[in-house]
Amino acid sequence: MTPHTRRLNPAQRLASYSVLCLLAIPYLLPLLWMISTSLKGERQIFPGESSNLSPVSLSNVIPNPVQWRNYTDAMHAVPLLTYLRNTLFLCAVNVTGSVFSSAVVAYGFARLKFRGRDTLLIVLLATMAIPGHVTMIPTFVLFQKLGWYNTFLPLTVPSFFGSALFIFLFRQFFITLPEEFSEAARLEGAGEWSIFWHLILPLSKSVIATCALFAFLGTWGDFMGPLLYMNDPNKYTLAYGLQQFSSAQDGKWAQLMAASTVFTLPVIVLFFFAQRTFIQGISTTGGKT
Repeated sequence: MTPHTRRLNPAQRLASYSVLCLLAIPYLLPLLWMISTSLKGERQIFPGESSNLSPVSLSNVIPNPVQWRNYTDAMHAVPLLTYLRNTLFLCAVNVTGSVFSSAVVAYGFARLKFRGRDTLLIVLLATMAIPGHVTMIPTFVLFQKLGWYNTFLPLTVPSFFGSALFIFLFRQFFITLPEEFSEAARLEGAGEWSIFWHLILPLSKSVIATCALFAFLGTWGDFMGPLLYMNDPNKYTLAYGLQQFSSAQDGKWAQLMAASTVFTLPVIVLFFFAQRTFIQGISTTGGKT
């Protein structure tokens, strides 16, 4: 909370929050409608000509009666639990691999001095301007030649080679840390790896949480990767499984919305719990050039 916000009196603060809530309504309506539809029966979703209810009327927003069985039916229609297990596995591996490898590379760019360091950093950052569709075909051919098709390897191994965005965020944070900390550790006989592991990383919790959240969201919502490399239904992820669910259960909107709610709510809950750390991590990566 900024000093300017603290100077607001209760009436001004109430007015500010009211305006913010009103502005948030258009963004919340699709989510609320999805949750509402997931708890309705088919007759309430499509009332028909004989009914006085309209599918978009205010009286039809609240499910009546509440159909919790839509969630169990969605779980039995397709193996959503299997998709969830696969997705959580990929999230765990990719978060660990991308955060750790990016932090190691960023430490080299931030703390170690070597010839061509700035040039390499510029080349690295320039890769963020390359659209993923440009490298999609050669990457697919490479992984297919390696025999990795229809395995989790194409979706996990690249994360252990770092992410340009994460490396940039880590570097910007590392260069804000006082160099005196590292110098004092060197005087005590600590090596670069020991300084990185025991000194720098413990001070970098906010940026670690930020990059971990980005990696989790990217893996959780990844559709193109499983579409390209997965051909075994037992290895589908939630994002790809929802598309298969939509094709297999055409017209069953209540179950589709229930499955979509299962897919969406964990991300929202995670962001609410991590938003303070996330915002702090973004604000502290401005750094120096």
